[in-house]
Amino acid sequence: MELIAELLIAASLVVSGIFGFVGSYGLVKLKDTMQRLHAPTKATTLGVGGVLIASIIYFYVETGYVSVHELLITLFLFLTAPITANFIAKAYIARNMKQTDLPDSQGEYGWSVYDDPPEPPPHG
Repeated sequence: MELIAELLIAASLVVSGIFGFVGSYGLVKLKDTMQRLHAPTKATTLGVGGVLIASIIYFYVETGYVSVHELLITLFLFLTAPITANFIAKAYIARNMKQTDLPDSQGEYGWSVYDDPPEPPPHG
């Protein structure tokens, strides 16, 4: 394997390890759920992304082809992490906050986590 490829693989693994550590540390040390939400969805996603980049580089150097598996994993990861964070935030809001404690949603229907949304204005 070429020295440049080995250095790129090692660098991306080190960077992904740092991001993974920071994300895990943030998950343990931050105080409440809304603060903890940022650690796994941002830092750890970048950590897994670094491992996938290292894997893509390795298999490209070894076989001469870009592995589709890593590209699909990356796509799945970047699509599901924000959705999961949104679900966790909505569950936290619905369970721990009153509707009156929240700022105005600036939307026609209010906050979607509550059962009794305000009536929409009449059209016409």
